[in-house]
Amino acid sequence: MKTFLKTLKRQDGFTLVELMVVVAIIGLLSAVAIPNFQKYQARSKTSEAKLQLSAIYTAEASFFADYNIYATCLNYMGYNPAEEANSRYYTTGFNQGAAINATAYSSALNAGINATQCPAAFTTTNGSTHFLAGKSLGQAISIASYLSTSTADTQADTGTMTYLAGASGIIHKAFTASGNASYFTIDQNKRIYTVQNGF
Repeated sequence: MKTFLKTLKRQDGFTLVELMVVVAIIGLLSAVAIPNFQKYQARSKTSEAKLQLSAIYTAEASFFADYNIYATCLNYMGYNPAEEANSRYYTTGFNQGAAINATAYSSALNAGINATQCPAAFTTTNGSTHFLAGKSLGQAISIASYLSTSTADTQADTGTMTYLAGASGIIHKAFTASGNASYFTIDQNKRIYTVQNGF
């Protein structure tokens, strides 16, 4: 019995110094882990851009099979993520586009293209040529101005039909300016380019 009581007396709690050391270690681990976790979250959001760009590629490929041209009238092509806007971080589509060759467009009209819904001249229309995002981790939600430009597009004739669609969004709170946004592109060969990670 005496041995048992002596054992109980020896079982003291942690000292204040030991507790402070544990708290300091937890704080240090948190300081390292939280930024890495934020980057991991941002990296996971980039899958949205790649999925949306793949959907644009599918719409463009199907459109080309029907009319032998590429265009920027995404809604007419069947690509319309507008209902998902409030859950999307990325604006997708085109900000500018090359004028389509008159002969190629005339052939597309003969094949049944709707000139009103898919005009030859580029028009800046949200819900057709691009689809704005509804979510952001920064001040600016929709970044249409950072989508692809016409420099990579050529519709001069049926032999040089190309396009470059873009996806841009703010996915990390430390990269809130439009020039720092996450930005990806896709072309007619289904090559996805990481222009800027944005995290």
